[in-house]
Amino acid sequence: MKKDLRSHWSLRKMVTRNGMLYPILGFASCVAFLYMSFGDLKLSANFTKGPRFSFAERNGTQFFLNGKPLYINGWNSYWLMAHSVDESSRPKVSAMLQAGAKMGLTVCRTWAFNDGGYNALQISPGQFDERVFKALDYVIAEARQQGIRLLLSLVNNLQPYGGKTQYVNWAWQEGVGLSSSNDSFFFDPSIRKYFKNYVLTVLTRKNTITGIQYRNDPTIFAWELINEPRCMTDPSGDTLQDWLEEMSAFIKSIDKNHLLTIGLEGFYGPSSPKKATVNPEQWASALGADFMRNSNITNVDFASVHIYPDQWFHGLGFEEKRNYVSKWMHSHIEDCDKELKKPVMFTEYGLSDQNKDFQLSQREQLYRTIQDIIYKSAKKKGSGAGALVWQFFVEGMQEYSDDFGMVPWQSPPIYKLTIEHSCKLARIQGLVQENGNLKQLCSKRK
Repeated sequence: MKKDLRSHWSLRKMVTRNGMLYPILGFASCVAFLYMSFGDLKLSANFTKGPRFSFAERNGTQFFLNGKPLYINGWNSYWLMAHSVDESSRPKVSAMLQAGAKMGLTVCRTWAFNDGGYNALQISPGQFDERVFKALDYVIAEARQQGIRLLLSLVNNLQPYGGKTQYVNWAWQEGVGLSSSNDSFFFDPSIRKYFKNYVLTVLTRKNTITGIQYRNDPTIFAWELINEPRCMTDPSGDTLQDWLEEMSAFIKSIDKNHLLTIGLEGFYGPSSPKKATVNPEQWASALGADFMRNSNITNVDFASVHIYPDQWFHGLGFEEKRNYVSKWMHSHIEDCDKELKKPVMFTEYGLSDQNKDFQLSQREQLYRTIQDIIYKSAKKKGSGAGALVWQFFVEGMQEYSDDFGMVPWQSPPIYKLTIEHSCKLARIQGLVQENGNLKQLCSKRK
């Protein structure tokens, strides 16, 4: 598990003098009305010229797109919706998506939730801020323009951006909560109803820019149920399993177009023989999650795993951690090749720059190890379907960063490595000659 993200919001104050606010507000309201009346029409026209997309599909252990195997080099930018609420900060969102496309990246994982707090999408159960929903509309439309698909996560197990804690607080405040425990998110009927309503609202949302309902938009690569789910009050795993089965079936009843994953960290549960041989330590099997059992749910299309060796081990040197990552990845790919018969994506991986012995070269070495394993699996038509680095930014966004974040072009070795991996995967898929950007990007890297 990575460290919790920092709080990113600050309240703004308006100071007025000499009674001048009211005429200014009147003029501003007129301008705002005109912009909302005609600005959206202009924006919509600009977003009708994007590339044609089709839905990503799964067949056995592989993803497919237009009948061809799909292997993914991608990244996390969790902040896209939050940074699209204000017009002034949207250029950074566009710049990040453009930069991803120029590196040959194809999928970006980002939050499709913000529950309670500043600039919340869901202000209270069933109550939504249209400004923030339009920000998410913008993210999806802009991603389509840049040829990027999105893996959209629907709720956080952690507290940043509300998470399951906010849902529990809502139920408690309304006097319907069964427990003040955060894990009641998974078993409280009222909270389950809150979440289902949220999911229904998001999946059936009609994008105000493209005019396409989210559930019908192939720009969305897949839905992720919950980021890093844990239910530590029930280490048997039954409570989380029941929730995952119910919610995955609910999503598929609304949206049969998109792929679905869970958002697991990848730890093996108490009944798995790998809990002692592959899990980082004993604590990992007592979190209420179980990679094999959870991922085997019928409505879950592909498995998800995270990679944070420096968060899981504190007494190992870098080389030992890198060797462990190789073991960790091969174990999960083997599981998906032989037992689960599904693709697996390593949807977060990173190395903290706060480690005592940290050197940027270590980050490059770890990333190369991860990408090489994905490439070798892809070359054998295996289940290792892709990996998403945590996390990328553009300049001037330090307040959104953590000890894993980076501006990729400010780290030339990482930037070069990322492009090389994109090109290697593109050649396997036969995409280099078909895609003008990839043809230019990869021509010098044969």
